[in-house]
Amino acid sequence: MSSFEGYLFLILICLISTIFIVKFFKSTRAKSNLPPSPFRLPIIGHLHLLTPLPHQAFHRLSLRYGPIFQLFMGSEPCVVACSPETAVELLKTSLDRPQNTAVTHITYGLKDFAFAPYGTHWKSMKKIVMSQLLNGKAIDLLQPDRRDEITRFLKTLSEKASVGKAVNLEAELVKVTNNLITRITLGQRCSENAGEADDIRKLIYEITEVIGIFNLSDSIRLLKRLDLQRLLKRAKDIHRRYDALIEKIMKEHEEARKKGTQPQGKDLLNLLLDMAEDESMEIDLSRENIKAFILNIFVAGTDNSAITTEWALSELINHPKVMKKAIEEIDHVVGKNRLLQESDIPNLPYLQAIIKETLRLHPPVPMIPRRSIEDGTVAGYNIQANTTVFINVWAVGRDPNYWESPLEFRPERFQENRLDVRGQHSEFLPFGSGGRMCPGTSLGWKMVHATFGAMLQCFEWKAGKDGNLPRVDMDEGIGLSNPRANRLVCVPVARLDPTLLSIN
Repeated sequence: MSSFEGYLFLILICLISTIFIVKFFKSTRAKSNLPPSPFRLPIIGHLHLLTPLPHQAFHRLSLRYGPIFQLFMGSEPCVVACSPETAVELLKTSLDRPQNTAVTHITYGLKDFAFAPYGTHWKSMKKIVMSQLLNGKAIDLLQPDRRDEITRFLKTLSEKASVGKAVNLEAELVKVTNNLITRITLGQRCSENAGEADDIRKLIYEITEVIGIFNLSDSIRLLKRLDLQRLLKRAKDIHRRYDALIEKIMKEHEEARKKGTQPQGKDLLNLLLDMAEDESMEIDLSRENIKAFILNIFVAGTDNSAITTEWALSELINHPKVMKKAIEEIDHVVGKNRLLQESDIPNLPYLQAIIKETLRLHPPVPMIPRRSIEDGTVAGYNIQANTTVFINVWAVGRDPNYWESPLEFRPERFQENRLDVRGQHSEFLPFGSGGRMCPGTSLGWKMVHATFGAMLQCFEWKAGKDGNLPRVDMDEGIGLSNPRANRLVCVPVARLDPTLLSIN
């Protein structure tokens, strides 16, 4: 080798070495500026710190490590935000939802709306949701359906009250929301076909359970190809049963469309079938897209409203002065001759404050999972792209820097500050914020207020099977939608007969 070639070779080696050294120091500097983290164990990382109620466990960790910290779920890096400031900052760059094996299989390979990756398909699906299903006009058109379901529910309660029989409120409230969702999506009441109704309710319960279970095979690289918890097997079985059910319903709709016998007004399924046939649509809606989208509506719309109403009544049973004040407001604004309507809600600020305070203490999704789509900096720490992010909404609502006596149930605080539920205030994020915020917020807001308000207007509530419990427990149960650990059982006592009240 000539001396000239030797110089070139030496220069090349120096350049390559410099590149590697720069990358090494950049990587080291980035890693040194990551959020604080507890000591982790080999292979499992911080899995030993998880509890059945992870939002509570993460809140306790935040008291030691600060409002933002890093954990490793096996091999997967995660960042947890427990303060309003860090939550909002992370939501700006975290527009994807993390996927797992169960979700992928149940949603036909992420062909749905809720878990679809951020991109053209997701944006187009969101446009369909907001313009066709959940815009103001569409929600107003569904008002008679909501009123009908609430009236049926009150009639059931009235029958129970007449014989002094206790009511499992969670079960009855889920029926109300199930019926409403199936009317919106399929054009029929869930309860009109008892067998089909039971199948749908069972599937919804199983879906929320299986996608909410932490899967070791998703997080630990050594276990990637194993199905130790049988979650993949369960997900495939749920997918098969759901597909058979929705395929049957779709074929019935298609047959009615061919014969021209579909009922007046179009349900969501018919709207989606129209879009699938429309060649001018900016995206192609496949049969699997439609099935996965309907699944999203079933799952998202069933539990949240029912559980929020159940928590609200639980709080009022334990706070009789608040209950009395709420009833006085309803009697003053609505009176005793007609049933409370959605149009009354703007004139019932204390009722609204009760629901907001319930959402603060018992958010329907206590911890919002996201995945960052780009590198960013939050609270001075580096957050790398593709990091799983947990927004601890439950902890945000209890931050003593923003909430006076945060563990107390005090609806009056929302009469003083008028915070909105739509993600505009960092300290109050019951439905998230930003692009991935729950699109059904407006519909759920109307349904919860009208249902809960009518329950207070028409009945007094005695806790327990015999109606003799002075208080109810407030323990949280396991589940994505933050249910009560023990279902609320009450004896309704009639104040007004809902069948005699005007609905005008």
